[in-house]
Order: sequence, then C-alpha cells, then structure tokens
Amino acid sequence: MNDQDEQHTERTAAQEAGRTAEHEKPPKTASEDHSPSEASEQAGKQSGEQAPEAGRQDGAQVSTGIETAGVPEAAIPELVIISGMSGAGRSTAAKCLEDLGWFVVDNLPPALIPTMVELGARSQGNVARIAVVVDVRGRRFFDNLRESLADLESKSVTRRIVFLESSDDALVRRFESVRRPHPLQGDGRIVDGIAAERELLRELRGDADLVIDTSSLNVHELRAKMDAQFAGEEEPELRATVMSFGFKYGLPVDADLVVDMRFLPNPHWVPELRQYTGLNEEVAAYVFNQPGAKEFLDRYAELLRLVQAGYRREGKRYVTIAVGCTGGKHRSVAMSEKLAARLVSEGVETVVVHRDMGRE
Repeated sequence: MNDQDEQHTERTAAQEAGRTAEHEKPPKTASEDHSPSEASEQAGKQSGEQAPEAGRQDGAQVSTGIETAGVPEAAIPELVIISGMSGAGRSTAAKCLEDLGWFVVDNLPPALIPTMVELGARSQGNVARIAVVVDVRGRRFFDNLRESLADLESKSVTRRIVFLESSDDALVRRFESVRRPHPLQGDGRIVDGIAAERELLRELRGDADLVIDTSSLNVHELRAKMDAQFAGEEEPELRATVMSFGFKYGLPVDADLVVDMRFLPNPHWVPELRQYTGLNEEVAAYVFNQPGAKEFLDRYAELLRLVQAGYRREGKRYVTIAVGCTGGKHRSVAMSEKLAARLVSEGVETVVVHRDMGRE
C-alpha cells in the first residue's frame, strides 16, 4: 500500500469514529442546549406552579458542592425537625429552641435539610444544634423528607422529630380568636382545612420521636415541656439588658421594668460635674454618696433575684431594665453600671445600653 492509500484509510477511519461518537453522545440538557436565561425560563415552564419555595421541581437533587466525607463526627450538628398542625404551637416551640441556643430555620424544604446539616458541619462548631420547621406550606416537598432522613441516618446525624398537635375544637377556637383562615381550608370551613392537614401529616406523626398535645396547654406550659426535653439539666439562662435613659426623651418602648432615679440630687447642677457622664468616677462617687443610693442598689438587686426565678418559671428569657433620670446622662448611667455589675456577678448575662447619654 502506497502513502496515498494509507492516508485515505486513516481519514476514513477517523470519520467513522466521529460518526460513532456523535451517535452515542447523550442528549443535551436544558442548560447545554440553551443559554442560561433560556434554560431557566424553560425549567420554570416545566415546573409550572410547583415548588415556589425552592424554585425547582419536586424530587430535584440539590448540590452545594459540599461533601461530608472527612468531617469529624463531633462537628456534625444535632438536628431537630419541628412539624405538626397549624395553630398547635410550632412557632412557640421553635422560639423556645432559639432561646436555648439552637440555630432555627423556618419552612425549610425537606430536600434541603441534609445541605443545611452539611453547612453546619463546616461551621467549625459554630452551629452545633439545628432546628428546622416543616409545615404544610411545604407539602410538595414531603415526598423528599423520608429520603432526606435516610441520608442523615447514613451520616450518623443525631436527629429528632417533634410533632405538635391539638384537638379539632382547640384549633378551631385558636383560628377564630385570631380571625385568620386555616392555610388549607380554601373556600371551605376551618374544620375542612384541619381535616386535610391532619391527613397530610398522618405519616409524619407516626415517625415522630416526640408528640406534644397542646390542646390544653398555654404558651408557658408548652415552653416548659420543650425546656424539659432540650434544656438539659441546666436551668435556662436569663439575659438582661440594663438601659439608662432620660425621661424627657420618653420611656423605652421595650422596657419590662422601669426605675426612676430622680429621687437623687442631680449632678447637672454641680458645675464641675455637669460636663461629664455617669461613667466618670467623680460623678459616680457623687451619686452613690447621696443618702439612699447604695441602699436602693442593694434592695433593687435583691428584688431582681426574686424576679429572675419567676421569669425562668414562666419561660421568659430576656428582660430589659430601664433606669431613668431627667436627661439620661448622670444618675441613670451611674446606677445602670452598678446594677449591671451586680447581675453579672450573679451569673446573669447582661448588656448595658446608655440610650440618651450623648444627647444634650
């Protein structure tokens, strides 16, 4: 065979290989066959009204590029899934866990739960406990929940399902009291929506690790039940904000307790102290050298110890103590600093805010 015949044979073989490869090539996806905007539009047309919360069809696999391989077991967050009947107290349960230090995500599609856990595992311990609220508004995603739970189990994720329920009568009363329709009642009655939701959640209720019937519970009793399950042996923390303010600028709208320091002489009328604030040592000394100042601090700190115990029993986690004087510059600032120091010494996490100290 001469050189021309060999070249012809090689070209023929290459052409045949190209036709074979073209024949075996898999069909193009939407993103390959269209521009990104066209692919997005086509995907939207295919999904129609499905999955508005996630922007993709039911059963779609979500990838973040995060792999759990190599993540230490100690870094994998603990997971709680909160679900149940609308009006049964899901929001209260979620708020309770949030107050206990959990990272709470509301209405997360179940298909994204493993991704959320993976992100928590990559947070280097900053997100050690995750709570996810799942409700009927995400009902298109419930088919993915079992698959997500199996995925979590294979990765040794500690998880619990908390299911909140109430009787039909209790739920009807609650919806009527707030004058809002049940999310599933449509043009029907509230009881129709409740029945539809109960059927949708029947299987999930059977999988729950903890079922809480809130028919006869108030908010504080539900919080107590959640604390008993998730707070551990330690008593839930109470966090305090001590805020100085000036009465002439108005009461703080978020104050739980208000203290009036105007029974003490005003350093404003002492020329050498007027320019300073209650943070100044001389101003503070002037305030606490006045008759009744130290006794007031001691007695009010004692009162707060009594109040703390009651707040904890009632499930209150935050308290704002507003300490006022005329302008919020001298007496209230000095007393707020001393009061906050007392609370800190007794183990109360405390923040001090001087709302009006910089005003004139």
